[in-house]
Amino acid sequence: VPPEDPAVYDMICAADTIGVFQIESRAQMSMLPRLRPRCFYDLVIEVAIVRPGPIQGRMVHPYLRRRNGEEPVTYPDESVKEVLGRTLGVPLFQEQAMRLAMVGAGFTPDEADQLRRAMAAWKRKGNQIEKFGKRLIDGMLKRGYPLEFAQRCFEQIKGFSDYGFPESHAASFALLVYVSAWLKKHHPAAFAAALINSQPMGFYAPAQIVRDAQEHGVEVRPIDVNCSQWDCTLEERRHEGIKARRHEVEEGDGASLRLGMRLIKGLREDEANAISQVVDHYGAFTSIESLWRTSGVRIATVRALAKADAFASMGLDRQAALWESRKLRDEVLPLFDGRRYQGTPPEQARRHEGGRSDKGYLAPGEYTGGSGDSGGGRDALPSIPESRKVVQDYAATGLSLKAHPISFIRSMLESRGAIEARRLKDPKRYPQGAVVSVAGIVLVRQRPATASGIIFMTLEDETDIANLIIRPHIYDRFRPAARHGVIILARGPVERQGEVIHVLVNRLESLEWPAEALQTSSRDFH
Repeated sequence: VPPEDPAVYDMICAADTIGVFQIESRAQMSMLPRLRPRCFYDLVIEVAIVRPGPIQGRMVHPYLRRRNGEEPVTYPDESVKEVLGRTLGVPLFQEQAMRLAMVGAGFTPDEADQLRRAMAAWKRKGNQIEKFGKRLIDGMLKRGYPLEFAQRCFEQIKGFSDYGFPESHAASFALLVYVSAWLKKHHPAAFAAALINSQPMGFYAPAQIVRDAQEHGVEVRPIDVNCSQWDCTLEERRHEGIKARRHEVEEGDGASLRLGMRLIKGLREDEANAISQVVDHYGAFTSIESLWRTSGVRIATVRALAKADAFASMGLDRQAALWESRKLRDEVLPLFDGRRYQGTPPEQARRHEGGRSDKGYLAPGEYTGGSGDSGGGRDALPSIPESRKVVQDYAATGLSLKAHPISFIRSMLESRGAIEARRLKDPKRYPQGAVVSVAGIVLVRQRPATASGIIFMTLEDETDIANLIIRPHIYDRFRPAARHGVIILARGPVERQGEVIHVLVNRLESLEWPAEALQTSSRDFH
């Protein structure tokens, strides 16, 4: 990973950081376009500044004003400048607080270490930080520092008792931030695959990780029994269909992302691995029954795969696969098992590895008798609307590659005055204070302890995301929608701070899906 890649910092400054370690939260993504990190130490500061300590200590805005040239950077003397120079006169790290107490107030090293211990006790009640206040202020006044400066330093140091970072800790985190961001920038398919394979974690569900990967040019391929493993994998983009299965691909730029069977609700890893192993050994299967018999998985597994629309490479859509799977039974039914397996229990036939059809054993893709034949003569099944297919995808896997659910109710939303989320980026059409309505699936709800009861909510429609700010009285007024809504319609004025855009909500409404319940859930942090 080469250091200080400008393209990586460009991506970070644009808050294009979904899935990036430490800087994917709403608070971090709001800070990034303001702080605009351009080097590694900027990332160290970014990691440390969006914490309860600096926020409660009122360090954030002074630092940003000084960084942006809106406020002069001054120091009472050279010794303080030596301590706070790298952070523009604002103490952001525990080590700075300790050194400031020593050079500014005459603390001994032992007293400074006691101060550090008090700052580090932020999780425990009865914090001892206050007992250092008079000692610190008196020491600074004795050395000629202004009272206002001494009081401000103590208030900032006191903020560390609400969780502030040591500089060494922030630097270690910043290294992981940079490497994560570099992977996202240069190997987006591998980055997305790794994130999904590590779920549950982070602020975003697989649906949002997949969408973000697609927006970064990654071709995402659906779950398929002949192509997918348990984990998400990479495939060479130039290969098509089932022959592309599990090539060793290292370069993210030319890789496609194959979704793994781990996304299917109710599917066991050992049974997914059993399917992968027989496909690896024999090659692609052409019928559900031959795959079932050879892999030895339960019918419940076959039906879970069918619900996830994972038999497309066999020419079967979800309905057809479910219909085929209903003909199969876990129990032994010799009378109905087909002429080919007369006298051979299905369990034995499907456990035969390397069996050849000329000896009467199953050869994958060759079975033509019995009830599982998926060849000609397949029952004609009625078609279903695309919107219902998407809902079924969400029910089975939590995401859909077919379409975004909101796209099917766009005309209704437009009749209600809702705009597409991407249009919020147009400052000429929607300037500061313009009242807008936006709608989408709720991705994230956050209620930080430092935000005075404010709720931060993120919605997603088929075009982009919209970030909402919900004040406590609005939350109380529309509590059912704010707390439990899956699809939300929100209205309020636009707030712009450079590239950071929010809707300050004054009205919320929960929308019902027109056909059946959309099974998706937000990531909620309180």
